Amino acid sequence: VQLQASGGGLVQAGGSLRLSCATSGFTFDDYGIGWFRQAPGKEREFVSSISWSGGGSTYYADFAKGRFTISRDDAKNAAYLQIDSLKPEDAAVYYCAAEPMASAQAMVTHQTYWGQGTQVTVSS
Repeated sequence: VQLQASGGGLVQAGGSLRLSCATSGFTFDDYGIGWFRQAPGKEREFVSSISWSGGGSTYYADFAKGRFTISRDDAKNAAYLQIDSLKPEDAAVYYCAAEPMASAQAMVTHQTYWGQGTQVTVSS
């Protein structure tokens, strides 16, 4: 099982990024996907999640509502996190995680597989 987050980088405040989570080694359709982030000196926190393919739900942390959009492409075994209107406080390492047959809300507390993160840096 592999998950690999990518798409991070250095962006000016107000800019946008699209993070990708490429996966392999499991039946992607059957897994919920979550995005989490960890800033220096802080605990990892939940950002957003999307249910397994048959669930049809998404879930966002309060800070993510309105600026973050999660999606998945089952044909590509990949999930995405679009981040708009980036703020300096969004700077963190972003990770994707997977959980079998998970609803979007269940992803907040249940993650079986984790990928390596991608660094997002926001300049003010």
